[in-house]
Formats: sequence, structure tokens, C-alpha cells
Amino acid sequence: MARFDEILQNVIRNSGAEGAVLVSPDGLAIASILPEGVDEDRVAAMGAAILSLGERVTSELNKGNLEQLYVKGSKGYMIFTGIGDLAVLGILAPADAKLGLLLMEIKRAAKQIEENLV
Repeated sequence: MARFDEILQNVIRNSGAEGAVLVSPDGLAIASILPEGVDEDRVAAMGAAILSLGERVTSELNKGNLEQLYVKGSKGYMIFTGIGDLAVLGILAPADAKLGLLLMEIKRAAKQIEENLV
């Protein structure tokens, strides 16, 4: 778990994200660094559920494999990235996030997480 915490901390530090969570496919939190007041279990369950729904949408509409799912609100983003069938990486980011940098850090973290899960 400490290795995953370190990866999540690096994403937050390097991208300006507000928080990060790593979730098992069945919706259980593996590791998280979230802002105070954000419920880890709720974020984990929502992340797994929304990624599952996104996978069904891309499949039904013949859009290939789901890579990422973005939720944008007036106060920021939640970006969910599937890590194979192994996990879901969720990143909370502010509205003024530099998306290019954020996406690059998410890609780097996803690769590191996959290497540690296999």
C-alpha cells in the first residue's frame, strides 16, 4: 500500500491535483489521498461504477476500449482511468488545472500502478 500512496502523492504534487484514489474493480479503495471531508469509500464505489458504465457505453457504440472518463463540474474535474482489468485511478483536479500536464501525470502513474499490480 505504501508504494501506491507514493505514486498517488507524486501525481498530486506534480500535477496540482487535489486528490487521488486507487480503486479495485469491485469498488474497494486500495489507496487514497483525498481532501478532508471526502469519503474514500463513496469515491471508490462511484469510480468503479462510473467506469463500468463508461465501458458499456463505448462497447455498445463501437468506440473501442474505454481509456478515460471525465466528469467536469463548475469547480473542477474528476478523471477516471482504467488500469487494465486490475484497478481504477481517480484524480480530483481544480477547475484551473492544466489538463495536458494532468493527463501526462495520470498516464505515468497508471503505468507505475500496473507494474506494481501485476
